[in-house]
Amino acid sequence: MVSLPVIVGFGGINSAGRGSFHHAYRRTLLDVLPSEVAEETLVDLAVMMNQAKFENDQLVDLSGVPISSVKGHPVLHNHILDHTLIRRIESQYFDPGAVPFQRKMQVNPGEDQPLEFVVRAKQLPAVAPQGWAYQSLEGGKVKVTVSQGFDMLLPDSKVAAVSSAGQLPTGFDPKDLYPSRNHPRGLQMSIYAASDALGSIGIDWQTIADSVAPDQVAVYASSSMGQLDDCGTGGLYKAPHIGKRITSKQLPLGFAEMPADFINAYVLGNVGATGGHIGACATFLYNLRAAVADIQSGKRRVVLVGTSEATINPEAMEGYAAMGALATDAELLELDKALGLSTPDYRRACRPFGENCGFTMGESSQFIVLFDDKLALELGAPIHGAVPDVFVHADGYKKSIAGPGIGNYLTVAKAAGVARTMIGEEALRHRTFMHAHGTSTPQNRVTESHIFNEIAKTFGIENWPVAAIKCYIGHSLGSSSADQILSTLGVWKYGFIPGISTTEKIADDVHASHLRFEQDAIDVGKQGIDASFLNSKGFGGNNATALVLAPHVVEKMLDKRHGSAQMSQHQSKLEQTSEQAEHYNQAAIRGEVRPKYQFGESVAEDQDLDIDSTRIKINGYQKTVNVESDNIYADIC
Repeated sequence: MVSLPVIVGFGGINSAGRGSFHHAYRRTLLDVLPSEVAEETLVDLAVMMNQAKFENDQLVDLSGVPISSVKGHPVLHNHILDHTLIRRIESQYFDPGAVPFQRKMQVNPGEDQPLEFVVRAKQLPAVAPQGWAYQSLEGGKVKVTVSQGFDMLLPDSKVAAVSSAGQLPTGFDPKDLYPSRNHPRGLQMSIYAASDALGSIGIDWQTIADSVAPDQVAVYASSSMGQLDDCGTGGLYKAPHIGKRITSKQLPLGFAEMPADFINAYVLGNVGATGGHIGACATFLYNLRAAVADIQSGKRRVVLVGTSEATINPEAMEGYAAMGALATDAELLELDKALGLSTPDYRRACRPFGENCGFTMGESSQFIVLFDDKLALELGAPIHGAVPDVFVHADGYKKSIAGPGIGNYLTVAKAAGVARTMIGEEALRHRTFMHAHGTSTPQNRVTESHIFNEIAKTFGIENWPVAAIKCYIGHSLGSSSADQILSTLGVWKYGFIPGISTTEKIADDVHASHLRFEQDAIDVGKQGIDASFLNSKGFGGNNATALVLAPHVVEKMLDKRHGSAQMSQHQSKLEQTSEQAEHYNQAAIRGEVRPKYQFGESVAEDQDLDIDSTRIKINGYQKTVNVESDNIYADIC
């Protein structure tokens, strides 16, 4: 019997806000959700963004004036709307109007007038440049006479070609929530996101850990680009060239798999499996595939899966702009030239499947928690959906490493085939939707729409709804499919597929005979969709597609496998679990929750191990690690 990987928790942070309890999903659909639901998310954002706080259970502004409704407070409401989702890059990242760089200058002293200046001796280079002569002066100073030309770098600034990005909500800074100790931003976000996902379950982590053997837990998490800010790899490479020293932390904290390492060491105390799988924009789905395979095989019963990407910095953005991948300000103005704009419409920088010019960078860290189906029922865990399979294929021979190829046809077709087998042909045709990669590049809109359209034709799908949430939050690279899965879970909670709101008209070269693109949200009802597909097309031919089943479908499957008695027991336990989960949600809304970060506590040493030939007992872990195993190669040895 193959275990089913069930989604029991989820959480994180992106430009739409907190991932758990669908708050980020809600931010993309504020206008169509019930007013009380929208208001709760606005309150969550107001507190998260440090624009309001709770005093004696009353929401007040920073001056202590009570707020009866965020939506009824125009200044606060507009501030939240203006400082979430895609927008002009804000000063806490960098000033796109004055990006610092070093300008190279050639200095040529005159033949009869050498250049002279005085500096401190300790500032002189270890090796004197050719044509430099030194004369010692008093007070540790040196007179330098330069007779030959030389190159020098001078601090300068320039206007960035790209000024828009999907930034975390203004005023929210993960480093302020725990002792971050100069951690790179991506790792700060990982600590917050993993803690948020665990809090959403409604079951204390210790209870979960005590229910399984230590080696039946796994963490698969990474970032596709590594940690590129000054505290990570970015600072490592930049420091020597700007007169700074490399620190002891920059290299180790820059590794791409470090999100998993941090969660193991400081959040879970995990001694089970770990890994950081990397596949460009498909990175989350690569990690998810490893998790699904582990749970299906029975090797793991609990897996935390996620990604973290923090690449809104001048160097990374200039690199993507140099490739022609990002939507530049000039190109956006050209798209809207009929409107006579003097500055770009930053909010509409990302326009999937419309007339577009490039993608928009975003930052995000998202995690989901998977249990096998038996453990989910035993512990009374919430059932948000299930992931029966993830498919990954390369493109074969390519003429351009960044260009698309055939691999994505294989992944989408395989996912559709599994869906047809599991939920039936009728449900596949009428009760599924596609979460597109939808980057907003001219090449993507043609190639990805052709894939979807051809697979839809092949499987008899006439009007396949397509979502593309990058239009709201930008392209978070390795985390993009993590953003997709959290949005998908929101569809099953509230019944709306987000529309592609920034795309007013589908481009003429988009293949759409069997696809449905909508600018407005699509009302499908809470049980109108049985499954969703998450698609990703990464640089280098990293294609991946995941099938995600709706909770009402999963519950029917579990009833068939485990019987109504166990499902009834699960429902009874779920009442308490849901109450605890909502307690976490309300505490988070009030700003009372801090990420779990356990540094230097309960550190396991060799003396904490009790080892024999059949098992290992670890002090502090309730169950033992079995070191015996069946011989799966018994037929040949």
